[in-house]
Amino acid sequence: MADAEGGNQTSVTEFMLLGFRNTPELQTFLFLLFLVIYIITLAGNILIVVLVVADQQLHTPMYFFLGNLSFLDTCYTSIIAPRLLAGFLAEDRTMSFRDCITQLFFFSALACIECFLLAIMAYDRYLAICNPLSYNVMMNLRVCLQLVSASWITGFSVSALAVGMVPQLSFCGPNEINNFFCDMEELLKLSCTKSPLAEMIILVSCSLVSLVPFLFIVVSYILILSAILQIASSAGRQKAFSTCASHLLVVSLYYGTIIIMYVSPSAERSPTFHKVLSLMYTVVTPMFNPIIYSLRNKEVKGAFRKVMLQNLGMI
Repeated sequence: MADAEGGNQTSVTEFMLLGFRNTPELQTFLFLLFLVIYIITLAGNILIVVLVVADQQLHTPMYFFLGNLSFLDTCYTSIIAPRLLAGFLAEDRTMSFRDCITQLFFFSALACIECFLLAIMAYDRYLAICNPLSYNVMMNLRVCLQLVSASWITGFSVSALAVGMVPQLSFCGPNEINNFFCDMEELLKLSCTKSPLAEMIILVSCSLVSLVPFLFIVVSYILILSAILQIASSAGRQKAFSTCASHLLVVSLYYGTIIIMYVSPSAERSPTFHKVLSLMYTVVTPMFNPIIYSLRNKEVKGAFRKVMLQNLGMI
């Protein structure tokens, strides 16, 4: 739908999210599949947050950051999943321009914050392994709060800057977004008049908030690996590596899909491939994060058993 007023730069007033409508025979199956994934994601991440808050043994910097990551993933997937699920059931898949920009703003902000949080968690592991004697001083509660607060403030600020450029573009049709959410890349394709300044600001801001934390994580793990290799005993090396294995796996899942998304040439990338990759880092990865951290973590499993026994009145 378009606005007929000539003075209004944005003539398109709503967008059509195409989603997975080219597979009508799979709509019910896909709805049930992603509903289960969404429920598991919410249950797993909320459980991690509850355990971190409830168990005194988890009141450490590592679990403080993990609790923040789980809370973030709960919000992150809730920005995308409800609209995705509605698209499988509703005939009307339109989204107003304002709702599209709102979804894009919060999604971009939370994605930025996740990049920063993963970098902070890498820094936490670096201090714990490479500077164990000064760890408690350098990573006290005040520092943890400052790092997390800075992540949230920076994420929302960068998102406001980048997404704030979108209304400066002109959309005069078509209005079909070939994805299941308001994707920045798709919106830029739909713009009928280009703004080099706006596109440069979007590109630079998005690149910085993903590339800089990633490089920080890579450098941190190079230093961590160097420190682990200098440990004399194999048991000590294994214990040191196990403390960061879960985080390394989460980083690999999250950044792996992003790298594939943006390194592969867009001209050679099919729309289905693009949507599958989008599903990976918006819906699937937030589900795996609590599973990865709980399956390999004795403290989390112990806290879960303790909370369950307390709730059953056995303690």
